[in-house]
Amino acid sequence: MTTSDTICAICTAAGMGAIAVLRLSGSDAMAIADKVFRPMKGSRKPSEQAARTLHYGTIVDQVGTPVDDVVISIFRGPHSYTGEDTIEISCHGSTTVQRRILETLICAGARMAEPGEFTKRAFVNGKMDLSQAEAVADMIAAGSEAARRVAFNQMRGGFSHQLKELRERLIHFASLVELELDFSEEDVEFADRGELTMLTDEISRVVTRLADSFRLGNAIKEGVPTAIVGAPNAGKSTLLNALLCEERSIVSDIQGTTRDTIEETVNIEDLTFRLIDTAGLRKTDDAIEAEGVRRSEAAAAKATVVVMMVDATGGEAMAREAVEGIRGMIKMDGKSLIVALNKADACEVSPSAWATSGWGREVGAECVVVMSARDGAGIEELRSAMVSVVKGSDAGTGEDVVVTNARHYEALVRAREALTRVRSGLDAGMGGELLSVDIREATDALASITGEISSQDVLNNVFRNFCIGK
Repeated sequence: MTTSDTICAICTAAGMGAIAVLRLSGSDAMAIADKVFRPMKGSRKPSEQAARTLHYGTIVDQVGTPVDDVVISIFRGPHSYTGEDTIEISCHGSTTVQRRILETLICAGARMAEPGEFTKRAFVNGKMDLSQAEAVADMIAAGSEAARRVAFNQMRGGFSHQLKELRERLIHFASLVELELDFSEEDVEFADRGELTMLTDEISRVVTRLADSFRLGNAIKEGVPTAIVGAPNAGKSTLLNALLCEERSIVSDIQGTTRDTIEETVNIEDLTFRLIDTAGLRKTDDAIEAEGVRRSEAAAAKATVVVMMVDATGGEAMAREAVEGIRGMIKMDGKSLIVALNKADACEVSPSAWATSGWGREVGAECVVVMSARDGAGIEELRSAMVSVVKGSDAGTGEDVVVTNARHYEALVRAREALTRVRSGLDAGMGGELLSVDIREATDALASITGEISSQDVLNNVFRNFCIGK
């Protein structure tokens, strides 16, 4: 991308609506607006108008033919989104009108913007750092209230301000350590090793807390893959329907009704769960059902949360045997397991007593819920359990800083590893020339989050994922 051209794009979603908005940004934005915009009689042309004002008039093409009556908004750099002179055109929402105005702007000297180019210019012109720019895309894609809050917090600075302050303090010590190298023969220390140790520990705690929040942040951003597993006729499809509040999956007393995975999403307490209803897990000679079982095992392997449906009517011993049998068929490493003791309404003796007596911990479950998917009993308890195992100790997602970006997480891990080496070097009395290498690696990793140090490949990868017009 070059930032010297004047760019234009349709900013509103594709399709027809009441109104649409086109954006024009760059050094020639005002001159191009003068060419294509005819103000009301007695009004001045756009280049002579004050910033942050609205004006009604008509867009005309290169031969003077009227295209549409519009309202333009005028922003002058650096006080605009991109930091450049910017014109936003609000027109009627016809796709034909939008296309004609876009063609008119291009004929007048603008070029079509590339994906994310407006936001990239905002980054290049110092209107936001890279982590804030990435949050713009997250804000557009936010599919839940929690995702919106986290993205908005990130757009407002999020943890980048905190990281910048800590990085500057670390750079100060790095410069003192490197200064010592110029006086190596005199054996002097400019950097207080005790203060450097305390600073390293402080930054390590912050970085570790942020890195650990990625599990929750990724769940908020991408949705939590949640597999509903169990033996045939355990009530999996009934549970899916109950969670969705609609008849999405076929329910039958005939075993093996579900032959393939069925996926749907549901929002629970601001978190998006990607529910996967799976075929009943059992040994079978039926080729089609066996393929369904294989797909169920694959879906469960990719899930973050596993809701294991168990028929509780057989009692504690059979429930334990069912859980252990299913655990033997799927990989549970790194997953949160919720055991749902279903059909409690048909049990002669309620499973509540043995379900809360430590039985759940014995079978490796984080939560045990007693329920009846058929009549809805226990559904709310299951919803709460699903949220609880995802949020864990990070229950606050309002103003708390949560890392949602995989690139940020990887940079934080690199910084944490470098800081660990710095701490070990300080404990071992390591020389400044070796300490400075690890300190620099930590500062570079933190700088890559905000874009203070970023390769062109990283920047291109970030912005190519944006929509055109943003």
